[in-house]
Amino acid sequence: MENKKQKIVLYTIAGILFIAAIVLGVLLAQSKKQNSEMQELFAIEKEELESEYSSFATQYDELKIRITNDSLQVKLEQEKLRTQQLLEELKQTKADDAAEITRLKKELKTVRAVLRSYVIQIDSLNAINENLKKENKRVSEKYRQASKQISELSSAKEELTEIVTLASQLDAMGIKMIPTRKSGKATNKLKKAKQLEISFTITKNITAATGNKTIYARIMQPSQELLTKSMGNTFTYENREIGYSIKKYIEYTGEEQAVTMYWDIEEFLQPGTYRLFLFADGVMIGSNSFEFE
Repeated sequence: MENKKQKIVLYTIAGILFIAAIVLGVLLAQSKKQNSEMQELFAIEKEELESEYSSFATQYDELKIRITNDSLQVKLEQEKLRTQQLLEELKQTKADDAAEITRLKKELKTVRAVLRSYVIQIDSLNAINENLKKENKRVSEKYRQASKQISELSSAKEELTEIVTLASQLDAMGIKMIPTRKSGKATNKLKKAKQLEISFTITKNITAATGNKTIYARIMQPSQELLTKSMGNTFTYENREIGYSIKKYIEYTGEEQAVTMYWDIEEFLQPGTYRLFLFADGVMIGSNSFEFE
């Protein structure tokens, strides 16, 4: 009888343990399923957070394009770098790290709020700038009309000044350059010549300034090289220094005036075409070409 009772107790305990095992197994399965579902949810939430962080970083770049304020651009760049740093932290966070994901989720709220404040600020600045542009356009139109009138008057004055300036420039005519022998007789053969005699006439000009004038002559050889006695022989022409072959001082009275200049031949001169350019008062007053044997 005692053995029978013991067997009943053992069967009862075994049954209870079996049922407990089944219940525990069910609970573990449910817990595992719940954990799996939670991990999937955290993974999805992590992806969404990464997408939002990336979007905000891009929006900061777009905002920077809309403004020209340097200090504001610096602030936007700082916020963009902070957003990118948080995004990098999120990427390094495991999907099951609920605490870190929660923290970064809170940080995202701050980033969103900061971005919204900058959007409002920039929109306000752009609205102000738009009004300023309209006002500036109105003022500019008035200024343009006034400037047009001034420009027309200035153009008329400049044209008159240019006419006077051109009229007052000296002009050389009858330009000649003749090789001469030691005896002074002309020759067309350079190897027999001792000098190049340059002669021309400065025409009468009652509008030109009278007084001391310096005439510069540039002799260009067939090789396009300048004949000069020194590389330091230069004068100013069109805001730069250029070399000259000969210069001569004259006293100009406004009347027609003959001028003669000489180049002493101390070098070998090759046959060919020589070009002569004459300058006075910073402008070219005449030129001519010559063929020598």
